[in-house]
Amino acid sequence: MQRLRRCLPLLLLIPFAALLWPPLYSRIEPSFAGFPFFYVWQFAWIVLAALITWIVYRGSRT
Repeated sequence: MQRLRRCLPLLLLIPFAALLWPPLYSRIEPSFAGFPFFYVWQFAWIVLAALITWIVYRGSRT
């Protein structure tokens, strides 16, 4: 349990890595509700990063 608690902050690297390389998501197609994929990807990671931050916070509380 203690080892898991120490490794939990590494989850914060996921949003960083997902947004680090723009050619991965810098395209127009596919679109969602008329928005290009680039904007959908960015907005989705705002929500996911907040969720991951909450998970790390809850898991690291003593």
